Amino acid sequence: MTTNTEFDSTDIGNIRIANEVIEIIAGLAATEVKGVAGMSGGVAGGIAELLGRKNLSKGVKVEVGQRQCAVDLTIVAEYGVRIPEVCSEIQENVKRAIESMTGLEVVEVNISVLGVTFKSAAAEETITVKEEEKPQAPNRVL
Repeated sequence: MTTNTEFDSTDIGNIRIANEVIEIIAGLAATEVKGVAGMSGGVAGGIAELLGRKNLSKGVKVEVGQRQCAVDLTIVAEYGVRIPEVCSEIQENVKRAIESMTGLEVVEVNISVLGVTFKSAAAEETITVKEEEKPQAPNRVL
């Protein structure tokens, strides 16, 4: 079920943006960052499912208020990148994209890195964190 957030009322009508639209903006902004292998929809059987551009709202959860929103992202990083730097760039890119496209103030962008992927000559492999090993408290950006 899609939830709509009413942003503005004018003399000729109302403007509403579905939360899924904000999720897609956040997912696209996150995957634009170098070092992000993909978005992860969660852990199933110990293997993270990498999701391409077909479903950019997977791995993204938003909470939207009247004028502010918070974003939770679950990503898979590429092997060899500096994960804190990649996450910082994701936070900035997601915040900038949502604020410029919707006018909402982004109060936090929380990122969970669920796995690391690397390419070998034979195939691409993903190593994931088991459910019980996931970080308990996400990083907060205020």
